[in-house]
Amino acid sequence: MRVLIIEDSDSICRMIEALVSARGFEVRGASSGARGLEEAYGWRPHIVLLDINLPGAFDGLEVCRRLRADDGTKDVPVIVITAMNDDEVRRRAMEAGANALYEKPFSPLALLKEIEALGRKSGKFAPAKPVRTE
Repeated sequence: MRVLIIEDSDSICRMIEALVSARGFEVRGASSGARGLEEAYGWRPHIVLLDINLPGAFDGLEVCRRLRADDGTKDVPVIVITAMNDDEVRRRAMEAGANALYEKPFSPLALLKEIEALGRKSGKFAPAKPVRTE
Protein backbone atom coordinates (compact mmCIF):
# COMPACT_ATOMS: atom_id res chain seq x y z
CA MET A 1 0.00 0.00 0.00
CA ARG A 2 1.29 3.48 -0.87
CA VAL A 3 1.04 6.09 1.91
CA LEU A 4 1.60 9.80 1.30
CA ILE A 5 2.39 11.94 4.36
CA ILE A 6 1.82 15.67 3.89
CA GLU A 7 3.25 17.19 7.07
CA ASP A 8 5.59 20.13 7.67
CA SER A 9 7.04 18.79 10.95
CA ASP A 10 10.08 16.64 10.16
CA SER A 11 9.86 14.77 13.46
CA ILE A 12 6.20 13.81 13.01
CA CYS A 13 6.79 12.89 9.38
CA ARG A 14 9.74 10.64 10.32
CA MET A 15 7.75 8.99 13.13
CA ILE A 16 4.81 8.20 10.85
CA GLU A 17 7.14 7.09 8.07
CA ALA A 18 8.91 4.66 10.42
CA LEU A 19 5.56 3.36 11.65
CA VAL A 20 4.07 2.60 8.25
CA SER A 21 7.27 1.49 6.53
CA ALA A 22 7.78 -1.06 9.33
CA ARG A 23 4.54 -2.64 8.08
CA GLY A 24 5.99 -2.88 4.59
CA PHE A 25 4.09 0.03 3.06
CA GLU A 26 5.66 2.36 0.50
CA VAL A 27 5.93 5.88 1.92
CA ARG A 28 6.53 9.32 0.47
CA GLY A 29 6.48 12.64 2.25
CA ALA A 30 5.81 16.26 1.34
CA SER A 31 6.27 19.29 3.57
CA SER A 32 3.83 21.67 1.84
CA GLY A 33 0.36 21.48 0.39
CA ALA A 34 1.53 22.25 -3.15
CA ARG A 35 4.22 19.56 -3.03
CA GLY A 36 1.74 17.13 -1.50
CA LEU A 37 -0.70 17.67 -4.37
CA GLU A 38 2.10 17.10 -6.90
CA GLU A 39 2.98 13.80 -5.19
CA ALA A 40 -0.66 12.74 -4.96
CA TYR A 41 -1.40 13.45 -8.62
CA GLY A 42 1.80 11.81 -9.86
CA TRP A 43 2.31 8.88 -7.49
CA ARG A 44 -1.33 7.97 -6.80
CA PRO A 45 -1.12 6.96 -3.12
CA HIS A 46 -3.62 4.56 -1.60
CA ILE A 47 -4.00 6.73 1.51
CA VAL A 48 -3.03 10.29 2.48
CA LEU A 49 -2.07 11.52 5.96
CA LEU A 50 -2.54 15.27 5.97
CA ASP A 51 -1.66 18.02 8.44
CA ILE A 52 -4.03 21.00 8.46
CA ASN A 53 -1.43 23.70 9.15
CA LEU A 54 0.88 23.64 6.15
CA PRO A 55 3.14 26.38 4.79
CA GLY A 56 2.50 27.95 1.42
CA ALA A 57 -0.60 28.61 -0.65
CA PHE A 58 -2.60 25.52 0.34
CA ASP A 59 -3.47 24.50 3.88
CA GLY A 60 -4.51 20.93 4.61
CA LEU A 61 -8.22 21.63 4.16
CA GLU A 62 -7.63 23.08 0.69
CA VAL A 63 -5.41 20.11 -0.19
CA CYS A 64 -8.20 17.77 0.91
CA ARG A 65 -10.78 19.64 -1.19
CA ARG A 66 -8.49 19.49 -4.24
CA LEU A 67 -7.87 15.77 -3.75
CA ARG A 68 -11.65 15.21 -3.64
CA ALA A 69 -12.18 17.32 -6.78
CA ASP A 70 -9.68 15.32 -8.89
CA ASP A 71 -10.88 12.14 -10.63
CA GLY A 72 -7.61 10.35 -9.89
CA THR A 73 -7.61 11.05 -6.14
CA LYS A 74 -11.27 11.59 -5.23
CA ASP A 75 -11.62 8.14 -3.64
CA VAL A 76 -8.27 8.07 -1.81
CA PRO A 77 -8.86 7.95 1.97
CA VAL A 78 -7.56 11.02 3.80
CA ILE A 79 -6.65 11.09 7.48
CA VAL A 80 -6.25 14.63 8.80
CA ILE A 81 -3.74 15.16 11.60
CA THR A 82 -3.93 18.38 13.59
CA ALA A 83 -2.77 20.02 16.80
CA MET A 84 -6.08 21.90 16.99
CA ASN A 85 -8.50 20.30 19.46
CA ASP A 86 -11.69 21.94 18.30
CA ASP A 87 -15.11 20.75 17.09
CA GLU A 88 -15.13 23.44 14.39
CA VAL A 89 -11.85 22.13 12.96
CA ARG A 90 -13.26 18.59 12.96
CA ARG A 91 -16.41 19.78 11.17
CA ARG A 92 -14.41 21.70 8.55
CA ALA A 93 -12.10 18.71 7.95
CA MET A 94 -15.05 16.38 7.40
CA GLU A 95 -16.73 18.92 5.09
CA ALA A 96 -13.49 19.11 3.08
CA GLY A 97 -13.68 15.33 2.58
CA ALA A 98 -11.51 13.83 5.33
CA ASN A 99 -12.28 10.24 6.31
CA ALA A 100 -10.84 10.58 9.83
CA LEU A 101 -9.16 13.12 12.08
CA TYR A 102 -6.42 12.55 14.67
CA GLU A 103 -5.33 15.17 17.18
CA LYS A 104 -1.65 15.59 18.05
CA PRO A 105 -0.35 13.93 20.09
CA PHE A 106 -1.93 10.71 18.87
CA SER A 107 -1.43 7.02 19.52
CA PRO A 108 0.82 5.58 16.78
CA LEU A 109 -0.88 2.19 17.09
CA ALA A 110 -4.36 3.74 16.77
CA LEU A 111 -3.22 5.67 13.68
CA LEU A 112 -1.75 2.52 12.13
CA LYS A 113 -4.97 0.61 12.75
CA GLU A 114 -6.96 3.47 11.13
CA ILE A 115 -4.65 3.41 8.09
CA GLU A 116 -5.13 -0.33 7.73
CA ALA A 117 -8.92 -0.13 8.25
CA LEU A 118 -9.29 2.55 5.58
CA GLY A 119 -6.96 0.58 3.31
CA ARG A 120 -9.13 -2.52 3.72
CA LYS A 121 -12.29 -0.53 3.07
CA SER A 122 -10.82 0.88 -0.15
CA GLY A 123 -9.53 -2.54 -1.23
CA LYS A 124 -5.89 -1.38 -1.26
CA PHE A 125 -4.63 -2.96 1.97
CA ALA A 126 -2.13 -5.75 1.57
CA PRO A 127 -0.71 -6.70 4.97
CA ALA A 128 3.03 -7.12 4.85
CA LYS A 129 3.89 -7.54 8.51
CA PRO A 130 1.73 -8.16 11.60
CA VAL A 131 0.84 -5.33 13.96
CA ARG A 132 2.32 -5.76 17.44
CA THR A 133 -0.29 -4.98 20.05
CA GLU A 134 1.88 -5.05 23.20
